[in-house]
Amino acid sequence: MTDDARALVAQHESDVADFDAFFSEQAEQREGVPLKLYGREYRLPTSLPLLFTLQMERLKDSADPDDIRKMLASLFGPDALDEWAARGMTDRQLGVVLVWSTANCRKPGAVSMAEAARLYDEREGAAAGKAAPNRAERRAKSKGKRPASSGAR
Repeated sequence: MTDDARALVAQHESDVADFDAFFSEQAEQREGVPLKLYGREYRLPTSLPLLFTLQMERLKDSADPDDIRKMLASLFGPDALDEWAARGMTDRQLGVVLVWSTANCRKPGAVSMAEAARLYDEREGAAAGKAAPNRAERRAKSKGKRPASSGAR
């Protein structure tokens, strides 16, 4: 390679936006919040991994253990779901851990365990209310509407 070609390559490399270097300079030096569950200590990341955020939205209605396992792996490691399930974790307990963890990743101390449980229960109550309207609500919606008749008697 000629000197002119080397100079051109060096100039091009210096014009490249280097996000690796930028993010390295911007990286926070604090450690994530620790939590203890079933005798094991986990350390949350200092911000939510993109993989977790994307999967949380995509899989919010999924009950497939493989989907949940992938989502949890980015926060707690690949074996967390299986270990917790083997220890008898309930779906409510998992929900409370997720509410607490997502809140405390970015801002340690943002939510207590009791507050996470309350928030989880409120969300579940609201979701249950939307999914199954009570009898009076169903009647009010259908009042005045008659089912279509086939015309046959």
